[in-house]
Amino acid sequence: MSTQLIEIRRAKPSDATALAAAHDEAWRTAYQGIIPGLELDRLINRRGAAWWDGSIRKGSRISLFMFGDTVAGYANYGRNRARSLAYEGEIYELYLRPQYQGLGFGRRLFSAARRDLAQSGIKSLVVWALSDNEPAIDFYRALGGQAVARSSESFGGKVLDKVAYAWNA
Repeated sequence: MSTQLIEIRRAKPSDATALAAAHDEAWRTAYQGIIPGLELDRLINRRGAAWWDGSIRKGSRISLFMFGDTVAGYANYGRNRARSLAYEGEIYELYLRPQYQGLGFGRRLFSAARRDLAQSGIKSLVVWALSDNEPAIDFYRALGGQAVARSSESFGGKVLDKVAYAWNA
């Protein structure tokens, strides 16, 4: 019998290459057919190992969901960047590789990020998702997120709607 250790921990500079690979796979799965292909490639390619290494070294809050020695997913979070929304924290990104989705691991990663923010005194939070990313929308709704704002973002000339989901203390 074999067992795999499941762990959520902070990213270290030595994780940058594996984190870049997880980002690439998760984003291609999430956004294929939503974000135009060339733009999606550009967005992924600019976030290679060097970008993740720099982000980790600058102190960005990045938690990894580890399945054994594999970076199965990650969450990147901190203070809310949208001043128009009265929420203290924000989960900027939360992604799992496709084979780890639908198993409750995303919920665990979300809870860990929320708990980490709460330990810093940040009780309320917001997360943005593209409206066409139905799995993400369903995920945040299932976690009890309330739609609180709408906006749009341009990707390679294609304008996509996005929605903010929020949680209070």
